[in-house]
Amino acid sequence: MRMRKAGGFALRSRTVGALPIVNRLLKRMQLQKILDGYLPSDDKRIKLAPSRGIALLLRNLMVARKPLYALEEWADPFAPTVLGLERKHMKLLNDDRVGRCLDRLFDADRPSLIISVVASAVRAFKVRLNQLHNDSTTISFSGKYILADGRKVRGKPTLKVTHGHSKARRPDLKQLLYELTVTNDGAIPVHYQAHGGNVTDDQTHRRTWDLLRELVGHPNFLYVADSKLCTGANMRHIAEQGGRFVTVMPRTRSEDTWFRDWIQTHRVPWKKVWSRPNTRGKYKPADIYRGYESPRCSAEGFRILWFHSSEKQRRDRIGREDKLDKAQRALEELQERLRSKRTRLRKRNKVDKEISGILSQTGTRGWIDVEVLVRTEPLYRQNRPGRPGPKTMYKRQVRRRFDLQWTQRVDAITYDANTDGIFPLIINDSSLSLRRVLRIYKRQPRIEKRHEQLKSVHDVAPQYLKNAARIEALLCVFFLALLIDALIEREMRRNMRRQRIKSLPLYPEKRDCRFPTTDRILELFDGIQCHTVRKPGVVDQDFPPNFTRMQRKILDLLGVKTARYAVADD
Repeated sequence: MRMRKAGGFALRSRTVGALPIVNRLLKRMQLQKILDGYLPSDDKRIKLAPSRGIALLLRNLMVARKPLYALEEWADPFAPTVLGLERKHMKLLNDDRVGRCLDRLFDADRPSLIISVVASAVRAFKVRLNQLHNDSTTISFSGKYILADGRKVRGKPTLKVTHGHSKARRPDLKQLLYELTVTNDGAIPVHYQAHGGNVTDDQTHRRTWDLLRELVGHPNFLYVADSKLCTGANMRHIAEQGGRFVTVMPRTRSEDTWFRDWIQTHRVPWKKVWSRPNTRGKYKPADIYRGYESPRCSAEGFRILWFHSSEKQRRDRIGREDKLDKAQRALEELQERLRSKRTRLRKRNKVDKEISGILSQTGTRGWIDVEVLVRTEPLYRQNRPGRPGPKTMYKRQVRRRFDLQWTQRVDAITYDANTDGIFPLIINDSSLSLRRVLRIYKRQPRIEKRHEQLKSVHDVAPQYLKNAARIEALLCVFFLALLIDALIEREMRRNMRRQRIKSLPLYPEKRDCRFPTTDRILELFDGIQCHTVRKPGVVDQDFPPNFTRMQRKILDLLGVKTARYAVADD
């Protein structure tokens, strides 16, 4: 808030930005009421109520993403009412108090809190829960994090920040596993769970499904996940309790090997199930999907559906050719090194190690056979040191030199070429057709958009926190931010369809945007202020923001009245 005086007049400016949009959703979800119930202010020593501190941190993540130590500076120009605070609270903001609010959130029953918040959002926005998609990502950490070793804090176990299989391809960094479940209806996040950095995905699905059943209220929703769900224990756990699932069958299962062998000598009666426009280029041919239900069920007795994609077939073929070309070039370079007189590869085990590395890195181990040829060449050395003369005696030695010879395994390449473009899905619902199952699974990548928002938009990486309890609490707040993101996008896009608006010129140079994102929507309202002119003995005069036509259109699509920008006197 800024105050300027001139000629007896005082101009007070208060920033509101995009917070009225966020506040409207928070009000519809009754988030503040839920936070008050789970984070009561029962300690008189706490001057800033924990629920208010967490709500403030959530607003910051939505519009600014400032670190904890910068909250006071960020909040200073804002009107306290849009921050959900009173004027007396503004001087209480610092990283220590907000950190204590995170401590209270860690101590609270966070799973129940999340279920309450999601249930309230589902009711308010009428989100369908008939189909849920699950996936996980890793969050990398820089530093040692010695205290984040899974120890108990105030009687509750904490997460272990440690090394594991990095999906970000950063094996040098410690990490946590962040699991997220979203709806098919708008990709709305309905559940999250953070795990230690060395936890594998297949260990998380049963507990996640149980919590989702509690949220939905019945087991008859369709649970969609990647190949880590495809274990006997996971699938039977869901099926035995009346649940339904769709998952990818991994290459390691015997059912996959059987079909790939069978397809070498049999003609598969593929059935065309879907023609999808190619997203990789405007003038590229459509991606044709064909399907076939395997005559053999899985070992657990579930349906196995095989699909063939024309685009995937093309990518598989090009990918294999690229791998073979890379291997060819690498082997030729190795051959030149072996033939050089200055080569240091004098031992067979070192040569074998080089070959093994090339085949592994290029992924051509089964397609290329490499033979190491050994030849000898004479080498004559003086018997004594010194300059040679007419009586110098020489000793004949034999030195081994290595060479390479390689051939492509035509049988193995032909075998894989016959299976280009195919992938299997396992499902325990007998009522769904091939086309329906395929279209359900093709919505799975939508969850990756939420992971992308978590990492790039909200910049999730609590590198400024070393306290494991506060890290867990902050990840909970990040989930709430993702939930708000998704609800704004869903409201925006649904109302665009209702008004038959195909796109909006939201990008720079007024380029069209067919699917507006929350980040871009909120960015258009940065810096918006309300102004009040005061003079002793004269009625205050308020000057609301002067919105552009596009800003008014967005507010209309989101159902936010411009009157919400009339900030009450604080």
